[in-house]
Amino acid sequence: MSLPLLFPAKTGSGEEGGLPPPLKWAGGKRWLVPYLNEIYGLHRHRTLVEPFVGGMAVTLGLLPEKARLNDANPHLINFYRWVQRGLVVDIPLANDKNLYYTHRKRFNDLIREGLWATKEAAELFYYLNRTGYNGLCRFNKKGEFNVPFGKYKTITYRRDFRDYQPLFARFELTALDFRQVSLEPEDFVYADPPYDVEFTKYAPDGFSWQDQVDLAELLSSHPGPVVISNQATKRIVDLYKGLGYELRFLAAPRRISCDGNRQPALEVLALRNI
Repeated sequence: MSLPLLFPAKTGSGEEGGLPPPLKWAGGKRWLVPYLNEIYGLHRHRTLVEPFVGGMAVTLGLLPEKARLNDANPHLINFYRWVQRGLVVDIPLANDKNLYYTHRKRFNDLIREGLWATKEAAELFYYLNRTGYNGLCRFNKKGEFNVPFGKYKTITYRRDFRDYQPLFARFELTALDFRQVSLEPEDFVYADPPYDVEFTKYAPDGFSWQDQVDLAELLSSHPGPVVISNQATKRIVDLYKGLGYELRFLAAPRRISCDGNRQPALEVLALRNI
């Protein structure tokens, strides 16, 4: 598939001087913020809605006055909710294999005991995210976190997240299926679903092709501005074209997958009502 690049290359995260994303996140869109800033700049009076907030790089880059941020991963949203309360991490933090598997077992014990929404669970989720392999967040069919120990030489941990509190006070946080996310007619929606690739197990139920179709169809009927980002596979491009989205293409700086593949990938932005 040969497609034109309709965006020139850009550098920089678009969030200089701001707060960095607190988590590592496979497939994060920090590199995309300069492009999105050009679009969102026309709509800053609108509430930003992200149905797939992930590592929050886009929200922290765009710095909206109001945002409704959602993710199907309840453990991710639990961490953000504790950051919203002024999280200070008390558990041991070290780039140590034995500690990692001890903390991973404790985190999974909390999940089994129904204590996944606790402060301790939020602390453990942060530690596992920063220390686990390749920034992955992966769960097995039992809902247990199963990412192995990472291979980092050094890791910088943050214990005090109170600097994030004033910004997070602007955010409404939910852990819902994207179909259940509340949308107002004037909202600006940025959707970054899992890429149309084999690895989609960011949540226990994964993300299917039907989910891709449902999302594209749902947002095609939204009267406010919409931007969807995805890998530009042929069927994704055909889907978005068929629903009347304006398509823009750009080269992603890298792709992060479950096997650490970092080959460049062609990205598509699907736009409506911009």
